[in-house]
Amino acid sequence: MAVKKKSSWRSLMVLCFQDPDNIYSPKKTKKDDGERVITKQKSFLGLSILDISNPSSTTLSEDLSISLAGSDLHVFTQAELRVITQSFSSSNFLGEGGFGPVHKGFIDDKLRPGLKAQPVAVKLLDLDGLQGHREFMTEVMCLGKLKHPNLVKLIGYCCEEAHRLLVYEFMPRGSLESQLFRRCSLPLPWTTRLKIAYEAAKGLQFLHEAEKPVIYRDFKASNILLDSDYTAKLSDFGLAKDGPQGDDTHVSTRVMGTQGYAAPEYIMTGHLTAKSDVYSFGVVLLELLTGRKSVDIARSSRKETLVEWARPMLNDARKLGRIMDPRLEDQYSETGARKAATLAYQCLRYRPKTRPDISTVVSVLQDIKDYKDDIPIGIFTYTVPTKPRREVKETSLQNFDKPRRETKETSLQNFDKTRREVKETSLQNFDKPRNVSTTDNHQKFRAPAHTARNHRITLRNGYNSPMRNEAGGERY
Repeated sequence: MAVKKKSSWRSLMVLCFQDPDNIYSPKKTKKDDGERVITKQKSFLGLSILDISNPSSTTLSEDLSISLAGSDLHVFTQAELRVITQSFSSSNFLGEGGFGPVHKGFIDDKLRPGLKAQPVAVKLLDLDGLQGHREFMTEVMCLGKLKHPNLVKLIGYCCEEAHRLLVYEFMPRGSLESQLFRRCSLPLPWTTRLKIAYEAAKGLQFLHEAEKPVIYRDFKASNILLDSDYTAKLSDFGLAKDGPQGDDTHVSTRVMGTQGYAAPEYIMTGHLTAKSDVYSFGVVLLELLTGRKSVDIARSSRKETLVEWARPMLNDARKLGRIMDPRLEDQYSETGARKAATLAYQCLRYRPKTRPDISTVVSVLQDIKDYKDDIPIGIFTYTVPTKPRREVKETSLQNFDKPRRETKETSLQNFDKTRREVKETSLQNFDKPRNVSTTDNHQKFRAPAHTARNHRITLRNGYNSPMRNEAGGERY
């Protein structure tokens, strides 16, 4: 069996996102003399299939070093990464990513010259045949060449024997997904959510408007990482693809991504464009507005898919309040919420051409973020009182109770005074006829009984009862 000589190495950046769908099997042809020949097909990275599929090959590491010459990426050894992560201790375990476990580590400034001391996140890729190698190479090439404040920083990698590891800057706040949906997390304030949306859109804009445009293909809440200041950075570029070239309007590829975030036209046809990323951004923006997951099987079938449930209400100001996250109450202005909802609605349109491009999204979010009537961050703002808390409380209660006591005492005094006057007058009128001498005639003697009857009517019907006429007599 004769094997053609391996094709020469080409620039990785040119081909790092090209579609690998038709490169899995080497083509087999027959020579005229019947001898079978295996023609190695070039991978998306310009490497032969046999190179990529051989875990023990050192060619991959050598080619990466050549292509990334001049970059600031560090090539780590397995031994160094064991030191950094304390042998991948379970106490340093951060979580399970889409392509493998992630551990926290710390680079000591004595590890190697020129590498500053810093915390890091080390991702160990679960190599699943060609796909694992491909995603590793895509990640290294993308983050090795593209630098932006809203893209997570790749510090280095390890490509040793069958092991593939990536070393990133450590993001202490974790992912947007955990901040939004984890039960023990404090609810993100309105202004923080706008900040995250704006910065994530800026990262996406950088990819779409790069010299060689890149389609992210996996924009979702779990891939947006947050630093200590809640600065948003995009991570996990294993599924990234080159954008359409020349007169092409889209890239045809296998459907990959995450349920609930992928654009409908991409799912149905496999046609990928920058507008596919815009749709995914609209889903994340909707999660920020509602505080709900893109897909939540714990909810009823009508509310299980966030887009299907919320989209009809995004463009209706009267219904918008039904879908807004109740934890944001009194934190946002009506105008700001309406503008953000309208933007999400536009990003989630069915027809890709009717969606805004990412630069428009960034511009609109900038306006919303800078809207002056919006209420500032509430939960993260703390004002130090000028007096001790107990003293302030006692003073407030004293000031509150003082007028109440004064008002109450004045009212009781006036009320008692009136009652005494009325009672004395009534008793005087009642007692006066009884002082008449017994020598008076019978008519005068019966006056007290008649007066007592009037008094009973007065007590029964009230002092100013309508049962009494103007002359003080009885009404029947």
